Amino acid sequence: MPEMPEVEGLVRFLRERTAGLRVAKAQVAQVAALKTFDPPVTAVVGAAVTGAQRHGKFVDLVLGDELHLIFHLAKAGWLRWSDRLPDTVIKPGRSPIALRVGFDDGSGFDLTEAGTKKSLAVYVARGPGEVPGIASLGPDPLDEAFTEEAFARTVAGRRTQIKGLLREQSVIAGIGNAYSDEILHAARMSPYAIAATLGADDVARLYAAMRSVLTEAVEAASGRPPAELKDAKRRGMAVHARAGHPCPVCGDTVRSVFFADRSMEYCPTCQTGGKPLADRRLSRLLK
Repeated sequence: MPEMPEVEGLVRFLRERTAGLRVAKAQVAQVAALKTFDPPVTAVVGAAVTGAQRHGKFVDLVLGDELHLIFHLAKAGWLRWSDRLPDTVIKPGRSPIALRVGFDDGSGFDLTEAGTKKSLAVYVARGPGEVPGIASLGPDPLDEAFTEEAFARTVAGRRTQIKGLLREQSVIAGIGNAYSDEILHAARMSPYAIAATLGADDVARLYAAMRSVLTEAVEAASGRPPAELKDAKRRGMAVHARAGHPCPVCGDTVRSVFFADRSMEYCPTCQTGGKPLADRRLSRLLK
């Protein structure tokens, strides 16, 4: 799933590449992907691009003074850019393409989604606040206003595992499964630690890890075209999706815990006092 650093990379690319261009076409190929009807998607045709913004994991292409083309790539979505958009006709239901947007210089992009579970979402809105998922977002983890003190207030008193809390978009916007693994590894903290039990030193260490991991990932994504962002993300991972490989910090073997639709990775030596965590299907910690 694209997370905050990759989405920020997409936004910066679109901001630079599409500034001043006008939308020449907007074709919805997967009707279920379009979540709004007023304004209609046809309203974006002819509008000039005046900016691009990120809200958590949402991309917001600003059109003129009143319109926003907003999309969320969900788990298996991606943006495929073309300097010269193909002339081929998209056949609904027979292509991974959910939306095609073309500009007046011939360039454009397709929003694609792999797999059978379709969760990619597209909105045409008069403002980002009209999108429910954006309206409910928590603070951005790299916002200067989101200080260590603000972070401490966020986790205080919450009787929930810190891994889940980092991924909760209404609490902190933009962090998903991969970067929560990376942040917890950098903080040397168990993903099962309960937020309310963290001491001041734990909170400070976790906050510093969150800021450093995400800042480095955003820098790695910045300036890259969309086609390179996924590989850049994979190369930057210390533990996520690296089960069976040695931990780059201590050399122990990175382990996985599997859930219904995802897994998490961690280092036992760095994060859990040397104890492997049981597969969640067993619902217990190995003794």
